[in-house]
Amino acid sequence: MAVSNDFLEFVLEQLAPLGQLKSKRMFGGVGLYANGLFFAILDDDTLYLKGDDALKPQFEAAGAHAFDPFGEGKPMAYWSAPADAMDDPDLLVEWARKALAVAGRKRK
Repeated sequence: MAVSNDFLEFVLEQLAPLGQLKSKRMFGGVGLYANGLFFAILDDDTLYLKGDDALKPQFEAAGAHAFDPFGEGKPMAYWSAPADAMDDPDLLVEWARKALAVAGRKRK
């Protein structure tokens, strides 16, 4: 569940257009917040973005997989960032904005 400092710095740099970002180490991973909303998890140098039932088909179509931290078939509502988005900062920010929208709806 380790997250390297290099990976954390890379993700924070890529997601800087989202606004004020904060990272918090937790349970061996890292939680990411943008403008006070918890929207992503880093685990094993993988970025997982918050999703919901409406966003699930888009994640699946993009080849993402659900975050199952204990490998027990009980995934959380977080999905790996699509591989092509990790190579395209604009696309990654687009996916992150979708995750932020989900986090905003869940907060209300």
